[in-house]
Amino acid sequence: MSDGIRLCELSELARGPLGFDPFDDGQDTVFAVLKDGKVYAYTDICPHYGDTTLPWKKNAYLDHAEKHIVCAAHGALFTIEDGLCVSGPCRGQFLAAVPVTIKNNTVWLTESEAGENKR
Repeated sequence: MSDGIRLCELSELARGPLGFDPFDDGQDTVFAVLKDGKVYAYTDICPHYGDTTLPWKKNAYLDHAEKHIVCAAHGALFTIEDGLCVSGPCRGQFLAAVPVTIKNNTVWLTESEAGENKR
């Protein structure tokens, strides 16, 4: 039984959020953020507009204060812990959470999620 798709070492997230291309789509489709010892992962799509990615450059997922996830295109702000939009055009909507597990200090996209999205 596989652990899923390997995203990164936990220590890599300590330096800041990271985007990943786990299904070889040619661009980051998932990102992960470490906050207070917990990893939060989401699809890299703003709920305001169905195909808009969040960062303005690679791995730029947080606002200047590093308190919220930010959509560079719309200025929307999302809580890190649950992906809730607290400011912007999609207020009240959520980023799509992606289940991850941590095993031996490695972050994995869970097997069920990997199987559902495999192309």
